[in-house]
Amino acid sequence: MRERPQHYLLHLRPAEWPIMAAHTALGALLALGAADAWSTAPVGSILPGLLLWVVCLNGGTLAINSAWDRDEGDIAYLRRPPPPPRGLFPFGLGLMLVGQALALLLPPPFALLYAICVVLSVLYSVPPWRLKATPGADWFINMWGFGTLTPWAGWASTGVSLDLTHALVLIAFCPLFAALYPLTQLYQVEEDRRRGDRTFALWLGERRSLIVALAAALVAFALLAWAGVRSAWPDGIWRWAAIAVALGCWMLVLVPWLRGATTRSPAGHQRGMYQALAAWAVTDLAVLAAWLG
Repeated sequence: MRERPQHYLLHLRPAEWPIMAAHTALGALLALGAADAWSTAPVGSILPGLLLWVVCLNGGTLAINSAWDRDEGDIAYLRRPPPPPRGLFPFGLGLMLVGQALALLLPPPFALLYAICVVLSVLYSVPPWRLKATPGADWFINMWGFGTLTPWAGWASTGVSLDLTHALVLIAFCPLFAALYPLTQLYQVEEDRRRGDRTFALWLGERRSLIVALAAALVAFALLAWAGVRSAWPDGIWRWAAIAVALGCWMLVLVPWLRGATTRSPAGHQRGMYQALAAWAVTDLAVLAAWLG
């Protein structure tokens, strides 16, 4: 396929931007609710923070990942990807570094979280480190980077101090992404095996990947329950119901998937991944309903 300028944009995977923006905004909304700062919301830092985190950091991360992976089949948020352009790696890295420079204009905790994720992104994708090919290291980077540091960055963009109860909510998304991450790899197992990448899901195998995902999801909701108890909601029944609905969505995805783990085709695993992403979105909404309602 002939290289075209729009291929650079495609490898930023804009189809993921709404998901990343929603998860980042979750932290900002929780911060505003915790500080009762709606009337003085610092839009001047929240909106730039969203753009930097979603487009520059996340988009750049996915671009450098594509530059080194050179996938031929479908990848997350991009079906039938075009061949990576020759300049995709410097483009992606440059985008991340431009974002880092602009992040210095926002509250210092945001700039620090951005810098941490730049380092994690490079370690994850780029040789000689390429930790995405090291089972467990890839899982660790993603569970913290997307799971907790992303909504924390949204919180940090507001300048509001983080309290323990809300820290538990943000930390809960770490094991929740630990549940999601192997699910994003199951449909690519054969391609990863051909390329020689020992991903977390390839190392564990299909059934154990799903067992780990189920256990991690339960840990995540235990942390949310702990945060809920600390919040001592006076009208807690419907707030707890929102959390229970989110947990039910995860169980509806994971339990049948686990039962048929060894018989699903790659296309079936890919459908399961998108169902898990929907459960993630429900969880974000449930957390907002519980802590902001």
